[in-house]
Parts: sequence; structure tokens; C-alpha cells
Amino acid sequence: MTLALLFPGQGSQAVGMGAALADAFQSARDVFAEVDEALGQKLSVLMREGPEDQLTLTENAQPALMAVSVAAIRALKAEFGFDVAAAAYVAGHSLGEYSALAAAGAISLSDTARLLKLRGQAMQRAVPVGQGAMASLIGPKTDLALAEAAAAAGAELGVCVVANDNNAGNIVISGEKAAVDRAIEKAKELGARAIPLNVSAPFHCPLMQPAADEMAQALASATILAPVVPVVANVLARPESDPEVIRRLLVEQVTGRVRWRESMEWMAGEGGVTRFAEIGSGKVLTGMAKRIAPNAEGVALNTPEDLEAFAKGVTSGE
Repeated sequence: MTLALLFPGQGSQAVGMGAALADAFQSARDVFAEVDEALGQKLSVLMREGPEDQLTLTENAQPALMAVSVAAIRALKAEFGFDVAAAAYVAGHSLGEYSALAAAGAISLSDTARLLKLRGQAMQRAVPVGQGAMASLIGPKTDLALAEAAAAAGAELGVCVVANDNNAGNIVISGEKAAVDRAIEKAKELGARAIPLNVSAPFHCPLMQPAADEMAQALASATILAPVVPVVANVLARPESDPEVIRRLLVEQVTGRVRWRESMEWMAGEGGVTRFAEIGSGKVLTGMAKRIAPNAEGVALNTPEDLEAFAKGVTSGE
């Protein structure tokens, strides 16, 4: 069995996430306490109790999702003896790439929390509310060629690009509102369903350049070490371990496309991965894995019971 660990992105947050881990494991409580201290806010209380509209804010959702993922990783090690080094690769969807890097020891937990808080704030600041938009193109006819054609039609009116190539049948476009609206019309003409997303900013498009500039400054002084296992980077869809390259890729990621389908295809193909484990909150990436790599096993690790069963299976060679 060749294993890859996956870390979810924004949209997987939910009030109550991480509560079961905190109730069960001291190692998880320690993670939440360290993140609270690093940020100077009671993020753990917001995660446990809400309100949902505050948790969903980009600047809160990003460090919160990372905290749950790292809490699960730390609990796997402390309680069940599972080490990240047992995986062949780690990968995370957008902000999840930071979770992957923290889990693999490339960036400290406190630094990761602070970077993600800043990332969320910077992305929010980059474009005034209402000026940008994102939309999900879905359905059996939706592929990258269709999404590119729709985005090209939108780009006649302003910035519009493919932001997330999630899997066949699920591709997200991003840009200026009028341009995205035009792209939605074109996508429907081409046979896709198009759903405007309830997001606060147009992520992963050139409009995010001010946020990329802020992250470049913050990342320049951040300590980044070589991860214990390679990180399959969003913008490359290939594994990377060099700290300076990782630093550059995290900046490019703010405006660049999340090449998730290609990343998964590479891991399941050349990477030889036969099992994907999604670490943290939700099961979004597990669902994608089943569509992209149907021959690989996919499992979501959300609860203490999930962690125990997974760790026992790994140690027994199942």
C-alpha cells in the first residue's frame, strides 16, 4: 500500500469541527491551545460553538481548518504511533497545502496559523466585496476544455480564469463579477450547469495579486524546512521538497490555479498511490479522490474512531 495524506480547503469548515478530537486527546487540545495563542484569539471556541458566519470568514476558516488537520495528525502520532513519514506524499487543496506543510514539519504550527490568518485577511482586502465572483461548473459535460472556453468568453469583459480544476464534472472559475456572469452564460450554452459560489472574494485569479504580494513579504521571513515527505504542490501538480521552491510556490498559489485533478492523477499514476486519507474536517477530497482515482482507496479521518481504525490498519499492513 502506498499512502498519500490529503488536507481539505475552504468550504469544509463546520461549527463543532475538531470538538471530538479535543474531547478525546490531549495532543489535539494542545494544538488548539497553541493556535489560539499564536493568533491571540479564542479560535478554538469559535470552532466549537460558532457562530457559523464568523467561522466562515476567510481569516478564521483558513487557520481553523489547518488546526483540525494538524490536531488529527498529532493525535495519530501521540495516541496510535502513526508517523507522517509513513506516507509517500502529502497534498492540500489551496489553504490545505499549508496544513500539509505543517503536518510534514516544514512550517511550525504557530507560524502556519499566523500565515493563514494573514492570507485570509490579505485575500479579503485584495478585492472590494461585490466586485469579484466565483462559480462552479458542474455536470457530465464539464471538463477543462469547456471551462477554459467559458472563462475565455468571460475574459472579454474582464478578468476571468479557471481557478480550481477539481475533477471532471467540477471546475471553478473566478474573476470580475461581470466577466464571471458572462462565463456562466457561456458554460450553460456549452452544456454545463453553473452555480455562483457564496464567497467573499475571487480566489485563485490575477485579482489576488495584492494578496500574493503580502504573502511574499510574510513568507520571505518565515522559516521553511524540507518536509519529511514531498508535498504535491497545487500550482505544479508535482511533488516538491526544496524549502525555497516551496516558499515561491506558496506565493504563486494565491493567484494561480489549484491543479487538484492533475495532482491526484499524478499521485495515483506515476506516484503509485493506492490509498488516500483525508485528514481533518469533512469528506470533500475523499469524494473527489473516488472520482479521479477510482482504483485507489479513499478514507476520511474526522473522528477519534476514524483515527484509531486507520492507524490500526496501517500498522497491520491492511
